[in-house]
Amino acid sequence: MLEKIKCFLLDLDGTFYLGENLLPGASEFLDLLKKKKIDFLFLTNNSSKDADQYIEKLTQYGLKVEKEKILTSGEATVSYLKRKNPEAKVFLVGTKALEQEFVNGGFRLVDEHPDMAVLGFDTSLTYNKIWKFCDLVREGIPYIATHPDINCPTENGFMPDIGSFMALIKSSTGRNADIIIGKPYDHMVDAVLERTGFKKSEIAMIGDRLYTDIAMGNAGITTILVLSGETKRGDLVNSAIKPDIIVDDLMGVVRIMKEE
Repeated sequence: MLEKIKCFLLDLDGTFYLGENLLPGASEFLDLLKKKKIDFLFLTNNSSKDADQYIEKLTQYGLKVEKEKILTSGEATVSYLKRKNPEAKVFLVGTKALEQEFVNGGFRLVDEHPDMAVLGFDTSLTYNKIWKFCDLVREGIPYIATHPDINCPTENGFMPDIGSFMALIKSSTGRNADIIIGKPYDHMVDAVLERTGFKKSEIAMIGDRLYTDIAMGNAGITTILVLSGETKRGDLVNSAIKPDIIVDDLMGVVRIMKEE
């Protein structure tokens, strides 16, 4: 199944590392891709960090990764909105890193009279900020979310991610996001195809989350579930989303590729 793959998409949190620790097989997998001359792209829904911050973190593990090998949902959101409305004034719920990505993209960040409201993974979130966001959504302002993840895995358990706040906003305003950018949505798939240049049939997604990473299979992408993060084997029993391959961690993918 993997012989046709020319590019692997790698999730980060819960797949490649957890907290401050690389997960089993992470460095070995990158070494094998280099040996086999197979391309890769780190693909993360976490919009709280930008590509430079991920490079810095990977460097701490002794891994040298070029910036174009990292694609975040925040970057994909900026790219999408630049195509749709490059002059838009934006009310943004996000970290300083995400704010800078929007500013670098040419957007004006405002507190009053925005053209759209964008919800990102904001680890510095305040009550007033989410209150203001709900007011704007209730007024009918276009509402964009960078990704749908409910929780973000950590070495000590889980922290609430943007999906949790999307549920809060829905409960308060009665509205869902008009557009969601990250995995598994078409906007993220399009960004991947544009960045890599490969066809869907030549790409495999490796991740730990069924409803984002593994749901990429609906677009015709091969999917590999690692059980090193959010999803446990028992979660598959009642899930309509099924991976093509299941392994404990990235070392399992290394073994399969060496056997093939």
